[in-house]
Amino acid sequence: MTDEGSWKEYSTSLEKSKEYHRRYHIAVSSPLRRKILKLIAEGKNKQEIAKSLGLSEKNLDYHLKILEHGFCIKINGDRISLTKEGEIIYYVD
Repeated sequence: MTDEGSWKEYSTSLEKSKEYHRRYHIAVSSPLRRKILKLIAEGKNKQEIAKSLGLSEKNLDYHLKILEHGFCIKINGDRISLTKEGEIIYYVD
């Protein structure tokens, strides 16, 4: 996925703002995805996250795509990092 996500880009209209918030809330509403965010915050890689949560690679990739689409993470090759939005994990659960 390309770097499509910054609040600045989505704050130009009410409709874009609604889309931004809709995608973000979908991403963080899942307890499993919040666990994934916590593991990313701990510096875990994909294999460690999958093993820790008992997920297949395909299932983990599905959740990572939702988190990326929801502006919570950035994926660059094998590196996964939290975005500012993803740092919500420090304040919930």
